[in-house]
Amino acid sequence: MLHIVLLLSLLLSTTSHASVQDFCVADLMGSEGPAGFPCKKAATVTSDDFVFSGLTEAGNISNLIKAAVTPAFVAQFPGVNGLDLSAARLDIAPGGVIPLHTHPGANELLIVKQGHITAGFISSSNSVYIKTLKKGELMVFPQGLLHFQIAAGKTNAVAFAVFSSANPGLQILDFALFASSFPTPLVTKTTFLDPAIVKKLKAVLGGSG
Repeated sequence: MLHIVLLLSLLLSTTSHASVQDFCVADLMGSEGPAGFPCKKAATVTSDDFVFSGLTEAGNISNLIKAAVTPAFVAQFPGVNGLDLSAARLDIAPGGVIPLHTHPGANELLIVKQGHITAGFISSSNSVYIKTLKKGELMVFPQGLLHFQIAAGKTNAVAFAVFSSANPGLQILDFALFASSFPTPLVTKTTFLDPAIVKKLKAVLGGSG
């Protein structure tokens, strides 16, 4: 019995002073690695590091897609560093669209705040899941799958997205194909699109090649 008491006392003495790191606010001056940004010194962390006001204002929807995505990723919101969590605001005008895109590093949960949004994703087996969402409804998009959002009503739609990563990444399919230097012959070969259509889309989106 005595040796058990002694063992417990030893364990308590070695763990009672252990340091627990509650958070790691990003030092954006450092280099980002697989685990995120290095931490700011604790003495320099303030309450403001855990608050982000950038999603209170609507994004600029006077553009080609009539939509805007305002991110609250680690680069904008250092407090989410290392927490596997971030957010974004979507503003979509009538007729607007967030084109087919993927987040290679995160799952996404979409929460509709205003208006109606038709959203959907394509699974790796090419099954398509589409739903028109109203205020208060949610939809989830699994990590890495192509998905989209379209305003489905006659008024502006607003939604908030929550991601399972501080830096979910973003690749928009149309921009990858037609706003890049991906050569037209290769785009034609890999997508089966007519070269004239590819060149027209590159002219619209600013691509070359």
